[in-house]
Amino acid sequence: MKVAELIEKRQEMWSELESLCQIADSPGSRFSAGHVARFASLYRAACADLALAESYQLPPATVEYLQSLVARAHNQLYRTRSFQWRIWGKRIFEDTPRLIFTDPCVHFATVVFWGLFLVSGFLAYNKQVWPGFAETVVGIDGLEQVKEMYEGFGDRPAGANPFMAGFYVFNNASIGLSCFVMMLFILPGMVTLCFNAVLLGATFGYMFRPEMGDAGVNFRNFVTAHGPFELTAIALAAGAGLRIGLGWLWTKGIARGDSLVKAAREALPIVMTAVVFFCLAAMIEGFVSPTTEQYLPWVFKGMVAWISCAVMMFYFVVLGYPRDGFAPESPKRSGGFDEA
Repeated sequence: MKVAELIEKRQEMWSELESLCQIADSPGSRFSAGHVARFASLYRAACADLALAESYQLPPATVEYLQSLVARAHNQLYRTRSFQWRIWGKRIFEDTPRLIFTDPCVHFATVVFWGLFLVSGFLAYNKQVWPGFAETVVGIDGLEQVKEMYEGFGDRPAGANPFMAGFYVFNNASIGLSCFVMMLFILPGMVTLCFNAVLLGATFGYMFRPEMGDAGVNFRNFVTAHGPFELTAIALAAGAGLRIGLGWLWTKGIARGDSLVKAAREALPIVMTAVVFFCLAAMIEGFVSPTTEQYLPWVFKGMVAWISCAVMMFYFVVLGYPRDGFAPESPKRSGGFDEA
């Protein structure tokens, strides 16, 4: 193929890539998922054309043009920005709590999880209402294992606390991760969320019975401080997964890929909030929860739980309450590839 024919054949794609670069450079420009995919495809093709142009020694003007075009497109795809405290402060303390406060998926997951947890705990605690409820849900062997675990509860060496805190991060997050992932398929996620809520509630209710003796007291001392952050994080993770699951199922008239990207961006702040709560719960569980009554009385751990609840209420309700006609927006990516 002659040089002129090659340049003429590829000129249209180069012009399209150049036009997309101009759009991306414009202030406030936003690209849909399809435009981003097209941009990436044109960028790869231009890179291949530049390699061929240099290999076959095409005219210097053509090589220089391709070098400039590839560099410009590369900067659009991989541009970076300096960390901006004001923008991130607004994102963390204003946009995210308002997004969570107004998200119906979070509302639904929270009501389902906490509702089943409390009902299950009540039925397991009060044997007269449903005899054998805890034994049916958890199993006799499972309840005995929990009871034995907390009968010998005591202080562990201080050097083990950091290790256990790290272990609790992964252990606690595994429940939230399972709820999040399964919620992408909605129905399996609902089963997972309900199962965990009922199982945890039955365990809590059974261990809080008066006849549990020292095991019940030790269990209460251990779970009180970190429980609010951990249980709330599970509900948030499930709500984020439900948001993405509904995104690909219910597109609201837009392309399915664009709908999925939009839902994922809306779910990202919720997931990150759940991660922070899991980490906070793990720190409390690693350094505060295992201490015995002699060093940290249960009243102190109850205060930690109340403070945790107050912090979450302030974050979700006080900071999250919509003001000035707030409408939740999905987080935007840096550069010119924001969603339309």
